[in-house]
Amino acid sequence: MFTNVQSFINEYRLESASTQKQFDSFTDASLKQKIAPDHRTLGYLAWHIVATAGKLAPTGLIIHAVDPYEQPVSARAIAESYRKTANDVLVAVKQQLTDDMLHKTIQFYENQWTIGYVLYGFLKHEIHHRGQLTVLMRQAGLPVAGMYGPSKEEWLGMGMQPQK
Repeated sequence: MFTNVQSFINEYRLESASTQKQFDSFTDASLKQKIAPDHRTLGYLAWHIVATAGKLAPTGLIIHAVDPYEQPVSARAIAESYRKTANDVLVAVKQQLTDDMLHKTIQFYENQWTIGYVLYGFLKHEIHHRGQLTVLMRQAGLPVAGMYGPSKEEWLGMGMQPQK
């Protein structure tokens, strides 16, 4: 749970930069990648991440939200939408929330959560789906950027053998 605004801003800046690295490496063809026939596509999951900012409305944040049902067919459009949305979240949190407000309890879906916990869940939700994207990216033959350490491709780029 976040107890001060700056902590969220610092963490979300780092995590959204990692998410943006993924989004920037998508191709239009990769958006159709599925792990199995009846599962979500890479494009669907990416757009779901972009659209999730709209779910922050119960916190009182005013953020321009994308339509979750109007997924672009272009990888570049999804990446640019994420860039704008992530920036909007950072600006909104900085300008519209105070540390004290993070302790306020609100109705969030069927739960009573503090605004600080909603922001925590928002961040963890993105990280969760980013992990799914990594698998789909590998299946689609895309390079994977390291998030918390070098990826296989980055180890090789440094002239080192990746750990097995």
